[in-house]
Amino acid sequence: MSLIPISAHHIEKYKVISAGICALILSVGLARFAYTPMLPIMRDEAGLSDLAAGWLATFNYAGYMLGALIAATMKDLSRKFLLYRFGLVVAVISTLAMGLTDNMWLWSGLRFISGVSSTAGLLLASGLVLNWLIREKHRPELGVHFTGIGLGIVASGLVIAAMTQQFAWDMQWILLGVFGLLFFIPAWYWMPAPKPLDISSTQHEQRPMSRQWLVLLILAYFCAGFGYVISATFIVAILEKLPILSGHGGMVWVIVGLAAVPSSFLWDKIAGTTSKVTALLLAYALQTVSFILPVISDSVMVNILSAILYGGTFVGIVSLTLSLIGQYFPENPAKAMARLTLSYGVAQITAPVMAGYIAETTGSYHGALVAATIVTILGMVLLLRLKGQNSHVLQTTPVAGCS
Repeated sequence: MSLIPISAHHIEKYKVISAGICALILSVGLARFAYTPMLPIMRDEAGLSDLAAGWLATFNYAGYMLGALIAATMKDLSRKFLLYRFGLVVAVISTLAMGLTDNMWLWSGLRFISGVSSTAGLLLASGLVLNWLIREKHRPELGVHFTGIGLGIVASGLVIAAMTQQFAWDMQWILLGVFGLLFFIPAWYWMPAPKPLDISSTQHEQRPMSRQWLVLLILAYFCAGFGYVISATFIVAILEKLPILSGHGGMVWVIVGLAAVPSSFLWDKIAGTTSKVTALLLAYALQTVSFILPVISDSVMVNILSAILYGGTFVGIVSLTLSLIGQYFPENPAKAMARLTLSYGVAQITAPVMAGYIAETTGSYHGALVAATIVTILGMVLLLRLKGQNSHVLQTTPVAGCS
């Protein structure tokens, strides 16, 4: 008899986490990241220039920043849940509609609202899953949830690789939107509405943080966002310039996704044996290597190693950072995550345009990758300072306004 409620409880946990994963696959893997393997296809078939590609990425991240700003200022959990569901709908529509026009202004608008919708997976779903885990007295870890990013990359890469020889660029976008419905349904129906938490009864780590600690984390996350978005936008285009990989952008993106899928588990394990900040330092270092490898070598294997290192680190950086900030504000984690993510969003707006100008001017992405390397190293310096602040966190005044 006692096995029945235990079994039901595990089923519920499976459904909640699966809902979050599906939300990430839809709103990030398809609506947002499918643009990366589609970029060289649109460049060849729709006449998209490198500069225009950079601007479309910037509009997408501007939309993401607006979504993060809305989430940051929204206190009502029920409205936040409605925004999550609205984001799922927009993710499907904005993806499908990319294939219904070849107008640059309409593309820009669609990429913008697609960016808004990605908030549903990265911030709102993360907060909803974390809220449920804490409420049900599970460990407040988001490693499993963030496998959805890698799975979304794999899904978009495989689908595009399968369609490239069969359909033109516009039909590929339409079919990607239809494919997204497979993930829309569980993301909609399996995610429970959030409930207010009794913080005194939850089993999470709740410590005050200094304002300086928070500022250092925000600045470090900005640096991570700057480096991440350059590769996220252009890595397929970079690798497709190698003759042996020409025309195989979808499969390059699959390699990134396959590296990303287990990475959130691995970084959770590393953080468990050291600390989240130490794990972040290691992830930043490896991501820096992923940026510089294509600059110093044209070897196919070296460039594939770059894709693997990139895929294996950026999800871990997001997961560790959002888990770190979420554990301090468990009563409304999505709001705290959104405020931190605004710095990530600023980087994602500025970096693609800069990279597009560099590529257009020089005919190479090397300059942008060098800039990404420098900025990420700066992020490591900030993390080292933040790590030094850890011993003082308990003695300082907590930051107000994020609850």
